[in-house]
Amino acid sequence: MKRQVPLFITFFVGTLLIVSVFSPPIETLGEDFSVFFDIIAVFAFFLGGGNLLRVHLTKISRRKHDWAYSIVTLVGFVVMLWAGLFKVWNEGGIAASVTAEESLFGMIFNSVLIPLQSTMYSLLAFFIASASYRAFRAKNREATILLVAAFIILLGRTAFGTMLTAWMPSSLSAMEIPNLAIWIMNSPNLAGQRAILIGIGLGVVSMSLRIILGVERTYLGDDGK
Repeated sequence: MKRQVPLFITFFVGTLLIVSVFSPPIETLGEDFSVFFDIIAVFAFFLGGGNLLRVHLTKISRRKHDWAYSIVTLVGFVVMLWAGLFKVWNEGGIAASVTAEESLFGMIFNSVLIPLQSTMYSLLAFFIASASYRAFRAKNREATILLVAAFIILLGRTAFGTMLTAWMPSSLSAMEIPNLAIWIMNSPNLAGQRAILIGIGLGVVSMSLRIILGVERTYLGDDGK
């Protein structure tokens, strides 16, 4: 029963949602189940917060490697939770938006979190540049095409790229670097993106059917056995 009940609920809800898409009388069931999903997701937040506290408190108590960072994590978690739940320094009171700029939550978010994210992405730029150098080396035909396309797009986004081909007559405007960059982005690049999206969609459909039919049971734990 421990396995059969979740499998039955998954099969029933999954089948009902699929049928509701094609059956107008019950099409609102999809929206109703979305509300149920939001309610269940709230419990997931509690579980996630509890698990975060358990993991980092254990790490601090046992003085594991880099345990000092766990203190920073816990302090940040508790302060943000306190500021968000009680709307600290929020002029509108408990009923106002949690993201109000004058609130403590908003101040921490705008003054600490956003600069930290900007710093992290700035550091990532160096790693991206290093990865691009390794990926764009013209070792074969495909890498050469990628290198040329990337170079045209990068150049086409700059004023220097526009200046290089500004002398070309209007009959050859399609060969100007900015127009070439636009064509690459709108034709080959878009086609590749759509192919990837189609592949993702087919993968989602395949995995959904496996879960609904009970073939995929790893979400039950213990490899679904």
